[in-house]
Amino acid sequence: MNEEKKHIFDNPANVKRVVRTLVALCAGLFAFDFFYHRHTEISPEKIPGFYALYGFVACVILVLAAKEMRKLLMRKEDYYEGDDDE
Repeated sequence: MNEEKKHIFDNPANVKRVVRTLVALCAGLFAFDFFYHRHTEISPEKIPGFYALYGFVACVILVLAAKEMRKLLMRKEDYYEGDDDE
C-alpha cells in the first residue's frame, strides 16, 4: 500500500477545465466592459478594457524587473553551506 493520495489537479483534464473557466470569465468580464457605464476621472479610463490592459502591462513590467533584480540579488548555490570554523 505505497499508493499516494490523488489530488484534484493531478488529472490534466481538471487543470484544463480550470484554465478554460478562467479564460471564459476574463473574456466575459472584458465583454461586459463595453456595456457597463463607468464614471471616470481621467480620459484613458473611458477605453473599454483599460483596466485589463493596465493590469497586464503592470504585471509584465513586474516580471521583467524581477528578472533584472535576480541578477543583482542572487547568491551562489552553496551560499548557506559556507566554511565550517569548528
